[in-house]
Amino acid sequence: MTKKKECLTLSEAQTEMRSAFLGGFAGQLVSGLIWLTASWFSVYRSPVHGMIVLFFGSMFIFPLTQLTLRILGRRAKVSDENRLWALGSQIAFIVPIDFLLVGAVILERQLWFFPAVMIIVGAHYLPFMTLYGMKLYGFLGILLILGGVTLALFGPALFSLGGWLTGGLLILFAFIGRFIVIKEEAKSRFDERVGY
Repeated sequence: MTKKKECLTLSEAQTEMRSAFLGGFAGQLVSGLIWLTASWFSVYRSPVHGMIVLFFGSMFIFPLTQLTLRILGRRAKVSDENRLWALGSQIAFIVPIDFLLVGAVILERQLWFFPAVMIIVGAHYLPFMTLYGMKLYGFLGILLILGGVTLALFGPALFSLGGWLTGGLLILFAFIGRFIVIKEEAKSRFDERVGY
């Protein structure tokens, strides 16, 4: 008879998620680059091209994230005992499902495309506070939600603006999250060496 494996505590599971995924660095970096690419297409081709690039580009976030993490030498997966993996999978499906709402929004006003997606992506980042145990995602989520609402209600008639802002924010927060995790791992290695 095989012994049932013990589940990790929430704190242990979050630490493992942060380490395996470098605090979400690769996912945010890939996402940010897709948003910037979509913004570029919306300016130099057409707004419809920008929408298509963001929609279809988002489908490649997970495989590109996995590839980036492996290039960086990360495992890009967690142990079977880590139940947060299921939460991450569930969170990932929020954005594509909510694109149905974005479709309805742009029928009314095409200019609201990027602000509407900003709100959806911002809301999708809020559970990342639990997934990674990082308040950083609360700040990112709130910034994206408020930014999307502000641009929709008061922003200039510049279609690509929300895309540029979101791409920049995602990349900035990717590097902040990476810095936090690298620092945490260095402290942990130091503590192990000195016997804490």
